Amino acid sequence: MKIVVVFPTLTEAQFFSHPEVIVEFCGVGLSSAAYRTSQIIAQHRPDWLIMAGIAGVYPGSSLQIGEVVLVGREREADLGFFTPQGFTHLADLALEMDFDRQRDWHCPYIPAHPPFAVARSNSLNAAMAPFVSQQDVDIENMEGAAFFRVCLAEQQRFLQLRAISNVVRVGDDEWDFTGSIRQLTQALTQMIQHLAAQPDVR
Repeated sequence: MKIVVVFPTLTEAQFFSHPEVIVEFCGVGLSSAAYRTSQIIAQHRPDWLIMAGIAGVYPGSSLQIGEVVLVGREREADLGFFTPQGFTHLADLALEMDFDRQRDWHCPYIPAHPPFAVARSNSLNAAMAPFVSQQDVDIENMEGAAFFRVCLAEQQRFLQLRAISNVVRVGDDEWDFTGSIRQLTQALTQMIQHLAAQPDVR
């Protein structure tokens, strides 16, 4: 079974090593993640592609710093227009244009009995943007929606693991980089073992 793990940054990969796993990097932000994910799929044709990184947690979520989650739903949350009434997501705009208005992307490959909690995520190029909706969302990252979109379009089996490093609050500098990345590494190894133990149904 060929498994590729893609990290946004070298920092997030600093503790990870696995002799049977290919490691790649996608950079930070949605456009970089989309471009590199497409390249990685074309180059490796993996059985599983896993994105692994850190994320912020919204204050209304029950998740805690240090917790690791599987992401079940992604949304490109800062895609839209500012109007006199405030920010409006592109999917909610009454534009006389014909285009895809899909708001959310779902991962269809979450295990039936996942080893981690399943979270809902916003992806933003403008981290901690105060205008995006946090309703029914747990965490925030900067690459996941692009990763989901490319994997779904390419019919690539994929998962996304995120370790919570901070609270999404402007001015809050209490980020636990080292602790969350260590937790991410441990969870990633556990997830890979879980996948390797499953029958290959591709």
